[in-house]
Amino acid sequence: MGKLDGKVAFITGGARGQGRSHALLFAEEGADIAVFDIASNIGTAPYELSRPEDLEHTAKLVQDRGRRCLTITGDVRNTEHVTAAVAQTVAELGQIDILLANAGICGFGKFWEISDDMWDDMIGTDLTGVFKAMRAVVPHMIERGGGRIVATSSMGGRMGNPNLAHYVAAKWGVIGLVKTLALEVAAHGITVNAVCPSAVDTDMVHNDALYGLFCPGMENPTKADVEPIYVAMNQIPVPWVEPIEISKAMLFLASEDARYITGSTIDVDCGATALMP
Repeated sequence: MGKLDGKVAFITGGARGQGRSHALLFAEEGADIAVFDIASNIGTAPYELSRPEDLEHTAKLVQDRGRRCLTITGDVRNTEHVTAAVAQTVAELGQIDILLANAGICGFGKFWEISDDMWDDMIGTDLTGVFKAMRAVVPHMIERGGGRIVATSSMGGRMGNPNLAHYVAAKWGVIGLVKTLALEVAAHGITVNAVCPSAVDTDMVHNDALYGLFCPGMENPTKADVEPIYVAMNQIPVPWVEPIEISKAMLFLASEDARYITGSTIDVDCGATALMP
């Protein structure tokens, strides 16, 4: 038996990276999966985002694990897209027991150099998108008498980070949403929590733009060039964590093991919080 037998998980940003990892682990634990992803670039994100073929590959991997997988293309910033995706999931898979509000982008710039478009894309995706996904599933969960909501924040939502003001603002905001919604739905059997990862070994971290930020003045820095910089930021001496480590935290919060945990965060951070008061 799996921890999620008979459940349906709706995952935003599930075409690749952390979202795909969540989809596969949850499928292995018995859940059917709906994956909602933009599967295209967003204007100010300084790296390539997922593509339709990534979305379809995630579906195949879920199906290879013996579970149903519904793929829906849409933008978490768009209310109509999100509402329709939730309705389609309920119609085709029967219910939504778990929301993983995972969709997100990263970008950077000096505070005074962040343009309106950079700000709007970041806040729209990483904060407003989380809000819209939560808002769309909550009435269904209330009607069913329970549910699990887990949002992806970041260690950037627990501390300041130079050059990441818009990202940090969004991720701090996610924690505020989680704590507030947790209070409003606790009596309905719904828990709401967040996971705060440190750097994760995905395309969001591994791209030329971010390598250049960490190695200014170096021509064409590589993964090998930035690795010691990331190691130095962690108390556990690794440069980044694997997506599955975040998925395991998500699974715990989505399972009955965490039925009395709500309004909280789990930091998967290689010891960063040990330095915080």
